[in-house]
Amino acid sequence: MAGGGGGGDGEPEFQVAPLIDVLLVMLIFFMSITTSQTLKVDQSIQLPVTPAGIKRDDKAKCGLINISWDSGLKVAKFKLDDRDIGEIDTETPSVNGIGPLIKELERRRGTDAGFRLLVRADKNVQAKFINKALMWGAEAGIDNIAFSGLNQ
Repeated sequence: MAGGGGGGDGEPEFQVAPLIDVLLVMLIFFMSITTSQTLKVDQSIQLPVTPAGIKRDDKAKCGLINISWDSGLKVAKFKLDDRDIGEIDTETPSVNGIGPLIKELERRRGTDAGFRLLVRADKNVQAKFINKALMWGAEAGIDNIAFSGLNQ
């Protein structure tokens, strides 16, 4: 009986090249289907300190609204991830043309029941501006909202 490929001592020779090919294809496949969602955190925001804060370890998909406070101009500046939403002054807390923001939040939420809206507000931001972010989340159909703070 003729056997294919092997040493003179009767041991079959192991082909490594096809194994490497399959391994690389699998690696490319898993890299392409994996989504990496990174939150764009605004480092200039001074978070409030809360002794009852709990670190969330779940990796749920979420949208991030950063609210910073410009004390010189007395305006709140809103960002969705790292994209500016607008500035809102203290007298009229409303933004014109907020429809695209609501549509973007709805698109991100999709059909995911675990989608969460994370609000990171500066400790000097007034509650009426945080309320605006909550209203935008509600209009987008998001009922899971978390606030970010420091536990120190």
